Amino acid sequence: MDPHSNDFWAQSNLTLKTSGRLSSLTVELRIARTGGVRSTGAWRSLPEGDFGQSERTVPAGEWVFAGQYDHERGGRDAGDDSYVMTGVAGGRACAVTGDFAPHDGA
Repeated sequence: MDPHSNDFWAQSNLTLKTSGRLSSLTVELRIARTGGVRSTGAWRSLPEGDFGQSERTVPAGEWVFAGQYDHERGGRDAGDDSYVMTGVAGGRACAVTGDFAPHDGA
C-alpha cells in the first residue's frame, strides 16, 4: 500500500524489477470489492508510447505500476487484494503472483 493512502482513498503499488528486456508484459491488480471501493485511476512509470503498440519492448530496469481507488471511511484491509504480472523475456514466459496480506517473517 502506498504510504499516501488515507481514510477515504488508497493506492496499491507494484514494483517490477527486470534484468532483461521483456517482449510483452501484462500487469493485473485485483482489488477486492469491499465497502465503497471504486476505481479512481492508475499510473505506471513506463512511457505512454510503450503501451498498446506492436514492436515495443519493456527495457530492463525497475518499473512501478499503481492502482488507485476510493473506499469507505477508515482503514481498508487489503488482505484479499492480489496481483499477477506475466511477460515474455528471451522467448520464455514468466509470471509473478502475490497478494497484500501480511506474511510471517515479512
